[in-house]
Amino acid sequence: MPRQKPSVWWLLAMLAAIAMVVAACAEDEEDAVDDEVEDEPVDDVDEDDPDEEEPDEEAAEEAEGDFVIGVSNTLVGNQWREQMVCSIQAESLASGMVSDVVLANRDTDASGQIADIEGLIGQGVDAIIVNPHDRTALDDVIAAADEQGIIVISVDQAVTAEQAYNVTNDQVAYGELGGRWLFEQIDGEGNVAYMRGGDGAPADQDRDEGFRAALEEFPDVEIVSEVFTGWDPSTGASQALDIITTEDVDGIWTSGIDYPVVEQFEAADEDFVPVVGADNNGFIEQLIELADDGLTGAVVTNPPPVGGVATAIAIDLLAGREDHPQDTVLTPEVYDNIDDMAALEDLYLPDLPQGFVATMEFEGYTTYTQEQVLECEGP
Repeated sequence: MPRQKPSVWWLLAMLAAIAMVVAACAEDEEDAVDDEVEDEPVDDVDEDDPDEEEPDEEAAEEAEGDFVIGVSNTLVGNQWREQMVCSIQAESLASGMVSDVVLANRDTDASGQIADIEGLIGQGVDAIIVNPHDRTALDDVIAAADEQGIIVISVDQAVTAEQAYNVTNDQVAYGELGGRWLFEQIDGEGNVAYMRGGDGAPADQDRDEGFRAALEEFPDVEIVSEVFTGWDPSTGASQALDIITTEDVDGIWTSGIDYPVVEQFEAADEDFVPVVGADNNGFIEQLIELADDGLTGAVVTNPPPVGGVATAIAIDLLAGREDHPQDTVLTPEVYDNIDDMAALEDLYLPDLPQGFVATMEFEGYTTYTQEQVLECEGP
């Protein structure tokens, strides 16, 4: 039987039903969109609304603490510098605020250091800790780093760049305190060997200023030998042996090359004279153990944790936690084996190398442990 065609009225009824379904779906979709808009935060939400989502402070702190620290050091193979770098690594790790430490660590001159700092700038570090080869030569590259928003902190030796922070041991006081102690030990007269550090280095220039200031008070003291050791123990040992065997000296001032100098008295079978040095572990041991054999000497502190102090300051500045003065100067102390034997015994670390400096921490700045310095591992 042939199918009958639907009537016009039936078709109209079907179209009306479809239109009603489409309209209903559109209304539901509009309601859903309205619900999404209502769930979005708006600027005038009541701050006391308990339903308002609090910001993730921990995530914000983690983002703020993802700092990269660059380090420029121009003297390798020197225990003091190595310990300085280790204090930077240790403080970076202990802070939890640093993601990486980038080292530019090699023997080089001022032009090489400028190239190293330019490389650190190109790597996008947030701060650069620099032990400068020259006081003024780095001014332009430090200004360039500052223009990129990079904090630059000079450690151990100050620079003249106005943008830089300086964190130093008081090197003028170092020279003056040690010089005065020595001149008093020889009763203000006699021959002194003056064993300086690196020729042209800012720290050496500052120490020389302090040494000569003290020398002016003792006109009967004569400098019979003045040499630059470059802060190299082997060089200092060779120079000391030559001085001891060819000059009539009553005392020796050293710019931290101390325990190799004392060893040369024993090698040459010569009587000890008073020696000034730094807080090197080997020198402290000699002052303790050889006191009964006639060795007198004084330690003038020059702790390498200035690197850790600079790192702590850099992190504070980067995180906006605390302001710091442009210059932070740490005052040295003097300990001799005449009146301060107990203090020397407290400083001495028998399990560590001769060139290791006994002072490893600075209260109020560094947060690492001695073990972290010895491990020398960064983040």
